[in-house]
Order: sequence, then structure tokens, then C-alpha cells
Amino acid sequence: MSTQFGRLGDYPRVPLSSLPTVIEPAPRLSAETGLNVFIKRDDLTGLAFGGNKTRQLEFYFGAAQAQGADAIVITGAVQSNYVRVAAAAAARLGMEMHVQAEERVPDMDALYYKSGNILLGDLLGVQRYSYPDGEDEAGADRAVQAIADTLRGEGKRPYVIPLGPGHPPLGAMGYILAAAEIVEQVQASGTRIDAIVLASGSGFTHAGLLFGLRALGQDIAVHGVCVRRAAPAQFQRIAGHCRELARMLDMAEVVSEPDIRLFDEVLAPGYGQLNPATADAIVLAARCEGLFLDPPYTGKVMAGLIALAANRTLAQDANVMFVHTGGTPALFAYGPQLQNWLQP
Repeated sequence: MSTQFGRLGDYPRVPLSSLPTVIEPAPRLSAETGLNVFIKRDDLTGLAFGGNKTRQLEFYFGAAQAQGADAIVITGAVQSNYVRVAAAAAARLGMEMHVQAEERVPDMDALYYKSGNILLGDLLGVQRYSYPDGEDEAGADRAVQAIADTLRGEGKRPYVIPLGPGHPPLGAMGYILAAAEIVEQVQASGTRIDAIVLASGSGFTHAGLLFGLRALGQDIAVHGVCVRRAAPAQFQRIAGHCRELARMLDMAEVVSEPDIRLFDEVLAPGYGQLNPATADAIVLAARCEGLFLDPPYTGKVMAGLIALAANRTLAQDANVMFVHTGGTPALFAYGPQLQNWLQP
């Protein structure tokens, strides 16, 4: 554990990930974008189709075990990757899994509610609840706490994994460690990375990676592509997470406001909804590199990377790392929508 991360070693952690994940060059995507693109393959973290959530959940399950929990309670979108990986971790550790699904994506067909992460969750034995409003984080948090209260009344010991603001961002600690992993890898390879592009949703991946890089004295630009809310609101979330991380780790605040770079021009019409730029990016990544991206997260991030290259925010021939945070199972839930964009 790096001494540059303050008290991080004081927080319990359950290993769930196969690490380190590789960094791969993407020559055909590079030719298409005018950048030198490298892919950080965090879709290959191992547990339950992998993804960034395994790194985050190591600290939540560490806390849950330290508290003697026998059940996990979580809220998320219907096709949540977080829920899928949390359910797999709960199964591995012998805990019950209680899932509240928020209706965040409008006008989806029946397949959306049966395939992808839903099917995997059913295989893992999750117990499901529903919350009708996908944009009411405070209400969803209250509802999930009520589920936990009911479980306590039944004699269980639930642990709630929170996603909304106002809770310690334990999940971000997984990406503080990922920052050290990336720095070690690029230094060993002799590769210079000018910028990193990743999804900015809950903010745990974005804030953790940014905080970790700055704590290590690295000035690599980190561009968060907004996947749920517009840049002004997301800025407040990332800034808040970074301040809280400094407090939790008993460190100085290493992230300044100019460090928080956000891009929301490929977000519309909203979370989990396809737009032409995202659909084109998903097809491009598949046909250039055999790389599967999902509509809610990595597809929008690749669309953002392409746009940032086009507007020269990312300079021509810059070395840019795309963090592939997983989400592959969600592709199957979006089959009918994606078919509209596919050409022979």
C-alpha cells in the first residue's frame, strides 16, 4: 500500500478483482480518431463479467464483513452493472442480495426487463424491489434504507451500499489504487499518457482515479464524460467526493477545481438512452478493435472521446487512455435499439 494515500490501508477490503488489468494499444481506433489510443481493460477485472464495479465493491464488502453483515441492500438502474457485480460478490461471500431497481430509462421494451443484467441477477438469486422514479436519488436512498429496516426487523444484519451523495465514497478508494496501478504500468512500459477519458456517473471511478493520480504527483488530464447528469451538477459531485476522500484519508486536498474536466455533449437525451454518436461509437469500437461497449456508459465515453478529438480538446497524436469500465451484459438488453444502427 502506497504511503502516499494516507490512511487508505486502514479501510477493510475484500479482494474481488483479477488485477492488474492490461493496457492495450488500439491502432485502428487510433487511425479513426487521430489519437494514439490505449485501452485500460477494466472490463477484465474478472468477477461476473468484470468492470469497474469490482474495484469499488472491494471496500464496500470489506466494510460489510467488518460489521458482520449477512445481507446486502443496493439501489440502481434496472440494468445496473453495479447491482450485477454486487450480487455476484454477495453470492461468493454467502450473503443475501436485496436489489431496488430505479426506473431511469423510459420507453424500453420487454427485453430490457428480462435480458442482460436482469437475467444474470436472477441467476444469482437476487430479491427485487422497485422504485418508480429514476431521478430521485434522495427518495431512492430513503426507500432502500426502509428495506434495510425491514430486514433488521426480521433479525437480519443488512449493509446498505449507497450510490447517492452524502455518504462516504468508499468505492472511490478502489480507483485510488487503480491510479497507482496505471502509473506503474505506464512507467514500466516507457509510455507517456497525455490524457485519460472515462465515464463520470456516480463519480467514484472518476474521483478516485483523479485523486490517486494527483496524490502521486501525476498531472495527466482526466476527462470525465457525463453519463447521467449535466456537467455543472457532476462537477459538484466530483469535487465533493475528492474533498471527502482527503478527509477520510487524513490527507491534504490534492485535487483543484481546474483538475475536474467534464464533457456532457453526448449525454442527451439522458441516462441509458442511445443517441447517434453513442450508437456509432459502439459500432466503431466493435468493428475496429473487437471491443464491446455498452449504451449507458462506455459507448457514451467513446463517443465523448471521438468528440473531444474532433474539437481538439485532445490534441492530434496525443496518447490517450480510454478506461473500459465494462457493462457488456447490458448490450443484450439494448438489442432492438442497436439493430437500428447496424449495417452489413
